[in-house]
Amino acid sequence: MPRKPRIEIPGYYHIINRGVDRMNLFRHRDDYEYFEELMCFYLKSYGITLHNYCLMSNHYHLLIEITRENLSKFMRQLNMNYAIYFNKKYKRSGHLWQGRFKSWYVTDEAYLYTLMCYIEQNPLKANMVERLEDYPYSSYNHFLKKEIPECLSQSWIIRHFQEDKDAIRALLNSEIDTTQLQELKTASSLVEAPNSDRKPTEEDLRKLLQNIADIKARNKTIVKAYKEGYSQHMIAKVLGMAQSTINGIIKRNG
Repeated sequence: MPRKPRIEIPGYYHIINRGVDRMNLFRHRDDYEYFEELMCFYLKSYGITLHNYCLMSNHYHLLIEITRENLSKFMRQLNMNYAIYFNKKYKRSGHLWQGRFKSWYVTDEAYLYTLMCYIEQNPLKANMVERLEDYPYSSYNHFLKKEIPECLSQSWIIRHFQEDKDAIRALLNSEIDTTQLQELKTASSLVEAPNSDRKPTEEDLRKLLQNIADIKARNKTIVKAYKEGYSQHMIAKVLGMAQSTINGIIKRNG
């Protein structure tokens, strides 16, 4: 059964994505920092506002705001490029993510305030730190610093509190009503559906791979196709090659 399009209404979204089989997505400090770098780059490229984020070892949370229908494009670029980095660094192949990302549309201000606290308090709830400011891979840590990263400069917290660090602490450490959070998330899921971007087809891939002059050009095109979202299986099928060969080409040239 074909997937339904994801409805992308301009506004705020809570995004969650997890590692396949609960695998750790971030093993070292460099991994967290590289993901943050990718995230900020693609947020700027797609004109998306980041309000809050938290990177946990095997999943992450984002609270973002879109003004046009480009959420799926942004997420595809972010997840795909991090997966390429991760697989290359740790010499692995295959899927990194547990299916496609989950998104919930933020329906009102009550949900927005609850989400900001929920996202920032993840490390605390997981008993990873005793204070939120001790966790280095979330927006909370940045909000308390003098220099705010560019990708958080237009966040709700900064726009409303600016230099008032005590107000930021008070808001983001507020107690969360988890029952209310679930009710709000359920209500917002009424506008949730799978990705809206058109799924790459074999016909499109055949056009991309046709009239290639030599092996070097072919290999570059294979890597390009993979980065654009075509699966190794589809590339192998179109070219009449083994999937293991395609995987090797991508590893050597990616």
